[in-house]
Amino acid sequence: MEATKIQAVIKIAVLILFLGYVFIWVILPTNLYKKDWLLKVRAKTMSSYFGTQGATMLINTCPMLLIAVLGCVYLHFVHKTRGNNVQGKEGSDALRRPMIVKGLGVVNGIELSFFMMFIALLIWSFSTYLEVSFVKITAKSAAKSGEKVWEARLDSASLRLGLIGNICLAFLFFPVTRGSSVLALLGITSEASVKYHIWLGHIGMTLFTAHGVCYIVYWAVTNQLSEMLKWAKTDISNVAGELALLFGLLMWVTAIPRIRRKMFELFFYIHHLYILFMVFFVFHVGFSYACIMLPGFYLFLVDRFLRFLQSRQRVRLVSARLLPCETVELNFSKSQGLNYTPTSIMFVNIPSISKVQWHPFTVSSNNNLEPEKISVIIKGDGSWSKRLFHTLSAPSSVDRLDVSIEGPYGPASTNFLRHDILVMVSGGSGITPFISIFRELVFLSETLKCKTPQILLISSFKNSSDLALLDLLLPISGTPSNFSNLEFQIEAYVTREKQSSTTNNKNNTRSLWFKPYPSDSTVTPILGQNTWLWLGTIISSSFILFLILLGTLNRFYIYPIDHNTNDIYPYSAKATMTMLLLCISIGITASGAFLWNKNNNAMETKQIQNMEGTTPMASPDSQFYNADRELESLPQQSVVQSTNVYYGERPDLKRYLFDRKESRVGVLVCGPKEMRHEVASICSSGLAANLHFESISFSW
Repeated sequence: MEATKIQAVIKIAVLILFLGYVFIWVILPTNLYKKDWLLKVRAKTMSSYFGTQGATMLINTCPMLLIAVLGCVYLHFVHKTRGNNVQGKEGSDALRRPMIVKGLGVVNGIELSFFMMFIALLIWSFSTYLEVSFVKITAKSAAKSGEKVWEARLDSASLRLGLIGNICLAFLFFPVTRGSSVLALLGITSEASVKYHIWLGHIGMTLFTAHGVCYIVYWAVTNQLSEMLKWAKTDISNVAGELALLFGLLMWVTAIPRIRRKMFELFFYIHHLYILFMVFFVFHVGFSYACIMLPGFYLFLVDRFLRFLQSRQRVRLVSARLLPCETVELNFSKSQGLNYTPTSIMFVNIPSISKVQWHPFTVSSNNNLEPEKISVIIKGDGSWSKRLFHTLSAPSSVDRLDVSIEGPYGPASTNFLRHDILVMVSGGSGITPFISIFRELVFLSETLKCKTPQILLISSFKNSSDLALLDLLLPISGTPSNFSNLEFQIEAYVTREKQSSTTNNKNNTRSLWFKPYPSDSTVTPILGQNTWLWLGTIISSSFILFLILLGTLNRFYIYPIDHNTNDIYPYSAKATMTMLLLCISIGITASGAFLWNKNNNAMETKQIQNMEGTTPMASPDSQFYNADRELESLPQQSVVQSTNVYYGERPDLKRYLFDRKESRVGVLVCGPKEMRHEVASICSSGLAANLHFESISFSW
């Protein structure tokens, strides 16, 4: 009961803080804020320790960091009291109904409403900025600067375009903070977060590009092109801004869908220019103003450094299953303390394939059915995955493969039980997240005896060899002996073949077992079982340490030189030292928390390391051989018996969906863009009010 009260109090506090944070952005362009409120706050916060940036950090930085910390505490209590499989609130069905908006893709009413409000904020900010600044521009004032009125207004509008671009930048890094308490608190999925990041990136780069182009035009018409080479000591640095824009444009161009799909590695490498983009952005505007954009980037840096620490470890790869459709299932040893939800994603790096490439893959195992194992499925669609399959399928046996991972990352909870039936529509590799959902429902129905929804899985494959993916619906161990409580039906379509080209895919399935190394570790939660509390501690303690170091630097080094005038000490030097202190603070606190939890997990890891290794070729008497034999057991036969296979045709999705008469039909879709749009159009047509759509992201 006490935990419930604490959660309620935290939710109210977070709501108040967030509304206040949004309100600050609304009034930021007004004279009320600039000439009244900000001056009053600066009068009370101005000191020899933080100078003018103290007010900016208090107003713009602290609220969101406090929200992140409170979110960590809230999620800790949720995890302890309800576990991962909590049923969330359904919300308004009308607002969640899908719609297809050109340029945005598949969105629901809630997403579209917030998107329109964000656009309204940008329009309000730009118009208010222009109104406030244009009032001061007269023929007389322009003449004093040797300009025409339109030239002075172009100068002002160019600056304001950059200011509203900063609003996008302030929110840009929140969606890509994988272990974010803010995203988990809001229930934002992986697919949605990537979508929001793309939206913000496109809008932000459009505004920043317009900001830069308009300034170049202004300098050209006023004969001031030499300003492009200006790196002011205590003012805006134009060169730094141009470099930041250049790096941003490179990331923007390579993120175009067609380029990203065809040259993913180029996109992957170029996108790391975000580091230089942010560094030169801070040089351009100074760290004091950059504090407005700091919260999202600060939380991203904490998350990124924790992921770096986790990725330095080699994890124990137990086995691999090779399917005839050039698909690999990798099975890793995991600790009992690691819990994850269905549709979670894990990032994998295999140095023997590529030392720098990290690829996201959907977790296919189930946390409850397989408490000591975590698995991912990798289909050979790209160059990296094909090299992996060819390496493992080579005639010479592989008894060792170094692997590092980041994650898993997934939704804080799942809510499948609210439906009467789940219709899962997949295209090709899109079946992967449904494997984890299927296994979760098997556990709930057969082990916990919960009333679960019926399952209708509609899968489209190009070739009959891809049907082997259906063998992965059940794990090779830990599956209940029968399915008396779970109702399911599988409709599989092979679109490019008129009849089966493979007689027995299972005979072509091969299992490999790997030898452990003493240095291998189990996949463990990077911050232990109390992950959220540790994350909240890192965020708060690192920021406090940063304030202490920054205050000391200002008071005893910069203040004696500058005396808070901001006219003597170079902006770039101060920005460099401040960014360095920020990284040091995060590095010290995150490393300390990581090492503490690593030592706590050392005993379990040591026990795993002492287990005897096995050879890739298992004898008929070995437990691994017997595990493979379980694929032919009654549960697997039940899957085969419940599967209908159709050749040379595509599923009639309208018929399948409109024929459902249940009061609440959950429609999950994962696959190509065209398939997602088709299912979304059916669900949003208004012809069946019982259809509740959700798009699931997947990675291979």
